[in-house]
Formats: sequence, C-alpha cells, structure tokens
Amino acid sequence: MKRNKNGCDLASCFLCQVCTKEWLPAIDAHRQTFQVSKGERLFEEGSEVTGIYFIYTGTFKVHKKWTEDKELIVRLAKSGAILGHRGLGKDVYYPVSATALETSQVCFIDLAFFQATLKVNHDFLYQLMMFFAGELKESEKRMRNLAHMPVKGRVANALLSLREKFGTDENGCIDITLSRQDLASYTGTTYETVFRIINEMVQEGSVKLYGKDICIENEEKLNQYASE
Repeated sequence: MKRNKNGCDLASCFLCQVCTKEWLPAIDAHRQTFQVSKGERLFEEGSEVTGIYFIYTGTFKVHKKWTEDKELIVRLAKSGAILGHRGLGKDVYYPVSATALETSQVCFIDLAFFQATLKVNHDFLYQLMMFFAGELKESEKRMRNLAHMPVKGRVANALLSLREKFGTDENGCIDITLSRQDLASYTGTTYETVFRIINEMVQEGSVKLYGKDICIENEEKLNQYASE
C-alpha cells in the first residue's frame, strides 16, 4: 500500500456525502489517501484498529478466518463504502480482514478524528447507525442461509444479490469479477462445488460466462433455487 498524493474529491464517499459542508475542510486536513494493489491487505484480522477507511475507487472483500485453511467472505464493498467499522467499540481490534479485488484507492481517517466527527455530525452518526442496523440484518440472513439453504440456492442467491449491488457491465454480466474461490468463500462452500454448480447453471441456460464474468440469463430459475 502506497501513499497517493491525489486525494479524493471530498464528495463521493459515505463520510463526505453525509457530513456537514463546514466539516469538509477538517476532513481534508486529516485524511490520508492510499493506493492498494490487487490482492493486497488493507488491514488484518486481529490487528489493532488505528482508523477507518473509505473506498474512493475499487472493490474489496471483507473476510474472516473460517478454518485453518479457509475463509468466509462476510461482505463485498465498492466505491464510496466504509471499511474497518467492525473494529469500533471497546475491543479495538479488527475482527475481519479486508483485501483489494482490484487496484483501489482509499481514504484513511484516524480513530480520534473519526470519533470527533461522530460527535459533531449528527446526521452522519444517524446514517452510520442505520448502516450498522442494515448490515446486522444482512449478516443474520446470510447466517441463516448458510445453516438452512442448499448450496445451489446459496450460489443462486449470491449471484442475484451481487447483480443488485454492483449492477451489470456492457455484456450484461455482473459488474464485479470474482474468482471461483472467492465465490465459494462468499457462499460458504468449496471451490469444487461452486465450479460444478456454475457449470450446471451454464448447461441449463440459467447463466452465461464471459471468461470469469457471469451473466444471469434466467432470473426466474435462480429465484427458484434461492427460495427452496
């Protein structure tokens, strides 16, 4: 991760959009901007929280150790999103890791200034609270799906959710490129199982592949799998 002199536009991320305009000069004075290479860790599970990150450009996976050699992706984040907030609270250690899925730019706000921002910007505090509530609901739903939904349903549900969150590209494919291993980690299964299920979906015409990218061809069929 290297320092980037070209800061963000003070308008795109969650923090800058919600804070008062009068607070933007303070953010500009305290922020640090970094470029993160594809595959590089932004922060590591178990490391001490020193601040909060906001994605200016790029995408990240937020993941947690599942077993000794496996991980579970708990969230995928895109431009404008907040990272590192799960480390807030009395236990100031990151409970998850964050890794760039492509070359990305992030803004870093140190913990003391972030806490001061919360005290001064009531709208931001409210929006952050609502974000936490929504993320908690989503986490509970994913845990339920991991426990009760068949693997094919989890893969179908993941594809539908990813398209809703990231949109589609010029080919009509989900506008995020995930490796099959990352898709397996996101759905709580193995690489081999995801590979087999995606091939089955291709053969039946539910999805189409453009390299690593996935296009949904039959939304009704995927919804059927996700509701089983």
